[in-house]
Amino acid sequence: MNKENCSSVSEFILVGLSDLPELSVFLFLVFLLIYGVTVMGNLGMITMIQASSQLHTPMYFFLSHLSFVDFCYSNTIVPKMLANILDKEKAISFPGCIVQFYLFCTCVITEVILLAVMAYDRFVAISYPLLYMVIMSQKLCLGLVSVCYFCGTVSSLIHMCLVLEIPSYRSNVINHFFCDLPPLLSLACSDVSLNELLVFIVATFYEIVTIIVILTSYLFILITILRMSSAVGRRKAFSTCTSHLTAIFVFHGTILFIYCRPSSGYSLETDKVATVFYTVVIPMLNPLIYSLRNKDVKTALSKLVASKISS
Repeated sequence: MNKENCSSVSEFILVGLSDLPELSVFLFLVFLLIYGVTVMGNLGMITMIQASSQLHTPMYFFLSHLSFVDFCYSNTIVPKMLANILDKEKAISFPGCIVQFYLFCTCVITEVILLAVMAYDRFVAISYPLLYMVIMSQKLCLGLVSVCYFCGTVSSLIHMCLVLEIPSYRSNVINHFFCDLPPLLSLACSDVSLNELLVFIVATFYEIVTIIVILTSYLFILITILRMSSAVGRRKAFSTCTSHLTAIFVFHGTILFIYCRPSSGYSLETDKVATVFYTVVIPMLNPLIYSLRNKDVKTALSKLVASKISS
């Protein structure tokens, strides 16, 4: 590598999804709409769960934290993304880039583990309905959520510290719409094989462990559903589980595609498109998937709206 082209940087330029000016307004409006739905959906879900006593159960406790995480990492990425679509300079400061990466990484790892916790919660609820509130005690729920946030925070901190050790970059132009780690490492002048290996190991470890938990939980859920005598109960359980699994597999599929492969397999253009699904689309879909097909949420929403109208 030509050392004379290497230097420290004070800011990065985010290329974005497209360099075609004629698409700027269209992309801005599309992502602004998605962002609006995401914010309203997740904040609405959190508010409704807090306001409705009938939703004060372990399932909705975890769902409120999922909505919080989705809200946080959507706000970490999309506002800057929207600004850069219309901004010709598309700049982000070096500290801003590092903070964006850290918050994004924290939220994603937290959500990966939280989805596995939610799958286990559904397994307990469907397989042991009479013991559900005993097994999923408040202490256990708080402990599981704390583990999710702790793993996300510590893992991201390790990645961030290693990135801060990079002395120089051959360019300050990041071929992405936010400060993700693979495109950032691709610009480094120094040896980043340790960074790349750690990304692969951490992502693969969390993916393997959480996917095993999710698949095992839903396998036992399926067995329990097939043993149900009520056809209506079976259809309701199948419908709920199918919608949950669809969102989970889209989320995990894109993460596996982007992070759990050798660095030589990275295609930044392809990765940008794939990343849109789990950074922008999934946070919008989660509150819809977990609420629109849920009778308890619909009932709670109706009562909440009725109480507001009457008051």
